[in-house]
Amino acid sequence: MQYKIMIVDDEPVNLRTLERLFRRDYQVVTAQSGAEALTLLQHHDVALLISDQRMPEMTGIELMKNTVALRPQMVKILLTGYTDVSALIEAINCGLVYRYLTKPWNNDDLRVTVSRALEHYEMMKSRHLLGMENQRLRARLNEISELATQGMEPAPAANEQDDADSEAPWDQEKVYDLVI
Repeated sequence: MQYKIMIVDDEPVNLRTLERLFRRDYQVVTAQSGAEALTLLQHHDVALLISDQRMPEMTGIELMKNTVALRPQMVKILLTGYTDVSALIEAINCGLVYRYLTKPWNNDDLRVTVSRALEHYEMMKSRHLLGMENQRLRARLNEISELATQGMEPAPAANEQDDADSEAPWDQEKVYDLVI
């Protein structure tokens, strides 16, 4: 599976450099602003976002906050050329950022970080799918329990026994169908 990653930076040189670094292994989508990135995210199923922190009009953290509704499982890496401690603390405390990296980056380290981030993405996606499957199975189990409970009504009086035998309180085949 070839993952789609998005790179957001207001500096064209950084965009081209990062695109060249990853285009052989991934589908790369680039944006020069947070607003452009949000528009592109509506049309692309992106697994990983790499964003610069300091950009005009929208910071990297603001962009990441805005992406949660569009792509909740997307993993995010924040790049910055500045030691912005308050931004780092905010990003970590909000739980938005998988990794925070400084510029200039080491290409090999960045490749390893991206690879690990995509493994994290797969884990989060699997966890989400398992959660959905668990909800579905719980609902089915509740349906089956209700049908079984209906079948455990008190036994009818002796004179009502013949009528009760002809009319089961629940359909056993229907319960089997629900189990399967």
